[in-house]
Amino acid sequence: MNVCPLCNGLRRMTVYCSYCRQPMEDQGKVTDYLDDYSPYMDTDVMKLVDGYPRTYLNRECVHLFYCPHCREEEVRFIKE
Repeated sequence: MNVCPLCNGLRRMTVYCSYCRQPMEDQGKVTDYLDDYSPYMDTDVMKLVDGYPRTYLNRECVHLFYCPHCREEEVRFIKE
C-alpha cells in the first residue's frame, strides 16, 4: 500500500513559490476542498474525481501549497 509522506507526517517538504521564491505552506490534499465531506471520503475514490490524470502505477497525491507572502497558490504532485 502506498501512502503520501506529507499526509502521514513521514516527511517534511519545502516548496518555494514560483513567483516570489518564498517558502510556501502545505494546505493538504486538493480533494479536501471539493466539499464539506470530501476530507472524510476514501482517498483512492477521491483521486478519480480530482481532475488530474494519473495511472495506477503513477501513485501521486495532489497537494495545494499557499504562499503567505504573495498569496499565490500552486498544486504539486507528491510521490507516494
